[in-house]
Amino acid sequence: MCRLKIIATLTNFFRSVIALSPDELVKCVYLCLNKVGIIYCMYFTNFSPLSLSPTSSLISPSLTTPSFLYVALFPPLPIFPSPLSLSLFPLPLSQLAPAYEGTELGIGDSLLIKAIAGATGRSVQKIKNDVVKKGDLGLVAESSRSNQRMMFAPPKLTVSAVFAKLKEIASMTGSASMSKKVDMIKSMFVACKQCEARYLIRSLGGKLRIGLAEQSVLVAIGHAAVYTPPGQDWPLGVVDASNGASSSEQFHKSLDEAVLTVKTCYCEHPNYERLISSLLLRGVSELPAHCRLTPGIPLKPMLAHPTKGAQEILRRFENATFTCEWKYDGERAQIHVLEGGEVRVYSRNSENNTSKYPDIISRMPKVLKECVKSCVIDGEAVAWDTEKGEILPFQVLSTRKRKDASEADITVQVCVFAFDLLFLNDKSLVREPLKTRRELLRSSFNEIEGEFVFAKSMDGSDVEEIQEFLEESVRGNCEGLMVKTLEKDATYEIAKRSHNWLKLKKDYLEGVGDTLDLVVVGGFHGTGKRTGKYGGFLLACYDEESEEFQVICKIGTGFKEEQLEQHAVFFKDHLLEGPKHYYRYNEGTQPDEWFDSVQVWEVKAADLSISPVYTAAAGIVDEEKGISLRFPRFLRIREDKTPEQATSSAQVAEMYRSQVNCIKASSSSSNAATDGVNDDMY
Repeated sequence: MCRLKIIATLTNFFRSVIALSPDELVKCVYLCLNKVGIIYCMYFTNFSPLSLSPTSSLISPSLTTPSFLYVALFPPLPIFPSPLSLSLFPLPLSQLAPAYEGTELGIGDSLLIKAIAGATGRSVQKIKNDVVKKGDLGLVAESSRSNQRMMFAPPKLTVSAVFAKLKEIASMTGSASMSKKVDMIKSMFVACKQCEARYLIRSLGGKLRIGLAEQSVLVAIGHAAVYTPPGQDWPLGVVDASNGASSSEQFHKSLDEAVLTVKTCYCEHPNYERLISSLLLRGVSELPAHCRLTPGIPLKPMLAHPTKGAQEILRRFENATFTCEWKYDGERAQIHVLEGGEVRVYSRNSENNTSKYPDIISRMPKVLKECVKSCVIDGEAVAWDTEKGEILPFQVLSTRKRKDASEADITVQVCVFAFDLLFLNDKSLVREPLKTRRELLRSSFNEIEGEFVFAKSMDGSDVEEIQEFLEESVRGNCEGLMVKTLEKDATYEIAKRSHNWLKLKKDYLEGVGDTLDLVVVGGFHGTGKRTGKYGGFLLACYDEESEEFQVICKIGTGFKEEQLEQHAVFFKDHLLEGPKHYYRYNEGTQPDEWFDSVQVWEVKAADLSISPVYTAAAGIVDEEKGISLRFPRFLRIREDKTPEQATSSAQVAEMYRSQVNCIKASSSSSNAATDGVNDDMY
């Protein structure tokens, strides 16, 4: 289903919830955020499913002729007629709370198979065999339902009941938690009707993959709030605030404004409970006053695009002042200081890393000047050699304990290199230019050598100066440079990979413009010295639109022997009987063993090439062929990235185009060169 159709159907569903059961809206939104999910319909009467437009009418559920308002991407399922007991709709069900709260279901395929076996009377082995044949545990679960025998029908699934059970599952701990989780999954499974089991099991495993992106959910929320403004007593016959003007230019403008408001507020305040409650209570127009950047609620960071050299920097930033900063090889650290002195540290994925960095927490009172009451700092936590006073490699930092570290037991010291200030004393700074933010950063905090310092920068705009500064950063054990606009187009773009920030690494001058973060999906048996281990691995990029992993290359270089042994042990626990249904590959690239998509590797290559064999970015650059890497080399494991955060197929295509344009530029005058790359990642 195309994105516009998804948004239209989702908009109708949210309108229905706003009008009939607004208290359920936040739960419905969480259950729609694909990390887990199901797809259902709402049961209404005397409603024609053919009129599925944003101006569709709601019909009183008290009438008797049944029909359905579809709000899903798959066949409909009957649900309660009662508007206050909305049944679960096959939308995703895994994000139960903001990411920074760390609420996770912790359910793997083995647990789901055990639950299906217990609910249907089938053996675990038979279910596993079916998974090999069908490649989809959800389909196996659906076909297994025919074996169920029940004397009394269980209660139908509802949003509130399912959401409550998922929250309970996520909170379970202790030795008996696994068996309790199985029992709760079984109770939901036996209540499923028709194809509900398929999507329930996919959802619980975090593998629904129906193409429902979070951006589409935000757009639908904005549209729904305009078509059906909350807080009004709508007649059940028609719930449409457009008054027949839905096609007018002014109404479309109000839709666009609402979407922009919802997206902006969520970027600055990524908490659906607060966003939805404010929306329902005050409407879209009042959201900015109540959902704004707040210390204690992490933001998705601004990211940079790769560039190949100083000439490209000057071309992109023509007539704009910019600064070059050292690019530190550490872990992104977003430091929040709340009023009252509490300090929290968040990762680039909004994970709460406060317990990982007690040393950072303890030093912040010395770092803050008296004028600072609250703030949000963007920086990098880097391993630091206290004796030599120099930066250590990222691999050293990765040996630190990941949770519940004690400051007394820390052996790897870190230094925070601060490069941006997003919030200061009850004021958001993200709309201020970098020049202003940097001035406030340097005037509001104390530098402490080896503990907290400002990122080293240079504001020169000469090619030779940039090249010299790049070489200096490499000698200082950094990856290269970050180049940022200072005044023009210099706001902080939350959750975006912006062309107003460029990264220039030493590797860029040697080959591919950037390293890639790829997912390991298979292994090839080793020979010779690698007998008994994997000699090579199959890697894939992630396609956000189709929600599938597309294979891009086989890799066998860059590994130390101990790393190969570690990989063999690790992937032994993640073997699959066959490829997942969302792995896209050709027979010629099939590995000896398939792995679950659980680990991301950073990889460097000589260049990218069009490939008739590999499927990465197929159809984007070439109608039939994909893109592959030449001479890929393993660099490191990216523990800070989930598989869905791997390099996307769109980024692979952009890197290929950039490479082609660089070749063209080098063979012709620089004035004739064009980059041909779409700068808009969104």
